[in-house]
Amino acid sequence: MQSIHARFRVAHDGFTLDVDLLLPGRGVSALFGASGSGKTTCLRAIAGLEHAPGGTLSVNGEVWQDDSRGLFVPTHQRPLGYVFQEASLFPHLSIRRNLEYGMRRVPERDRKVSLDHAVELLGIAPLLERMPDWLSGGEKQRVAIARALATSPRILLMDEPLAALDLARKQEILPYLERLHDELEIPLIYVSHAPDEVARLADHLVVLEQGRAVASGPLGETLARLDLPIRLGEDAGVVLEGEIAEIDQAWHLARVAFAGGSLWVRDSGVPIRQHVRVRILARDISIALEPHADSSILNVLPATVEELADDTHPALALVKLNAAGAPLVARITRRSAARLVLRQGLAVWAQIKAVALVG
Repeated sequence: MQSIHARFRVAHDGFTLDVDLLLPGRGVSALFGASGSGKTTCLRAIAGLEHAPGGTLSVNGEVWQDDSRGLFVPTHQRPLGYVFQEASLFPHLSIRRNLEYGMRRVPERDRKVSLDHAVELLGIAPLLERMPDWLSGGEKQRVAIARALATSPRILLMDEPLAALDLARKQEILPYLERLHDELEIPLIYVSHAPDEVARLADHLVVLEQGRAVASGPLGETLARLDLPIRLGEDAGVVLEGEIAEIDQAWHLARVAFAGGSLWVRDSGVPIRQHVRVRILARDISIALEPHADSSILNVLPATVEELADDTHPALALVKLNAAGAPLVARITRRSAARLVLRQGLAVWAQIKAVALVG
């Protein structure tokens, strides 16, 4: 199985990054955490811009650093693409020539991503003859990503690529990032502190705090952990993968089928059979011992209690549920948990009040 193994220890005044990560060799791995948690330092170490003494790094079988053998491949010799917060295009070159500059880094025999493919993936064909100063922030960032892809990288690194954009420009570019996720074989490591981006793009989640990885694993499993509840934004919750199975045009609803059953969500115009993600917040799940037909709640799933844990407030508890293999996390009062006599293995019904398509 292809994978990325990164072990780094980088010491700065007042801060030390100390991580040992095993990431999948395909898909999107998100490095998530607050400012100063070590996300960018970790990414720079992967790129070779920060030398971590004694560190090791292998990318799908290629060793780029192993200080025990005196091996350190310099940045310019690593087949990677790096996208920064700012697009940093060459202002005196047209968009086409900016892209061609990226391609010239790679011998023709080693090119695996054609210029036409990069242009098509990012939807920038109409921009090729323009100059950078004529582009919006979102357009510039799409060009920067295409330029990184034009180097045919074996790994793509993105350091908060949407942080400098307003909400409208972020919504413009996120569908293109999803295309990269769906259509490219190369792994992408994505640094962000924005929960909506992580929920929408990530397959694997690494949570950094004060230079250490406090959690690392597949997105759904990691978000469902009760020993370390991870809050993407305002609340704990999970993200489930599914596809649109039915559209109820009369009530403007769509049914999303996933491993544990199906959920009704607001119809967002997504066609049937298209893959989607749904985000379910812990505060939007209640638990019952019997199904109730006389309720406004549309989504009621059979589930089994797997684990209970105290929440941050002494009145509240977190309950991890298994809905036919799909993990859910509910937040209820400890009083309710005691009244229902919740315990591991108990069969219950998860009543899901509100579900949103991610994106």
